[in-house]
Amino acid sequence: MSSLNKVLLIGRLGKDPEMYHFDSGAMKASFSLATSEAYNNRDGQRVETTEWHNVVMWRKQAELAEKYLRKGKLIFVEGRIRTRSWEDQDGKKRYITEIEAYNFKMLGSRSESEGGGGSYQATATTTTANDFAALQDSTPTPTSTVSNDVDMETDDLPF
Repeated sequence: MSSLNKVLLIGRLGKDPEMYHFDSGAMKASFSLATSEAYNNRDGQRVETTEWHNVVMWRKQAELAEKYLRKGKLIFVEGRIRTRSWEDQDGKKRYITEIEAYNFKMLGSRSESEGGGGSYQATATTTTANDFAALQDSTPTPTSTVSNDVDMETDDLPF
């Protein structure tokens, strides 16, 4: 059976993107993104929780992030979860889970998007769609193992 690794987030940047320039010419942008949810607890008190996500963008996305993204901006991010590991200075193995973004769009009012938001939002979406299509072409697609003779309505799934 195929699998899916897709993340959709809407949140605010916790800091300006940190930029990394590699000898190969590649660029990487890294920043934190805050997503929040609010609910009323049993006592009727309003509770708000915030989750912080580490987001990375590569190549053209990184260029656009460097140019337009700033702390506090509201953005939509589409990507996948990646976990990587490394050894720290003490030789201890460390892990980090990140959102590898392949698409983003700036949200919010024009006043929040210094200089009027529409022009570069379309550029970000168009660029990423082309980049993502190229990435998909180079990534092998798993074959499906689902049989056509399976009756999905009589399946005894526990959920």
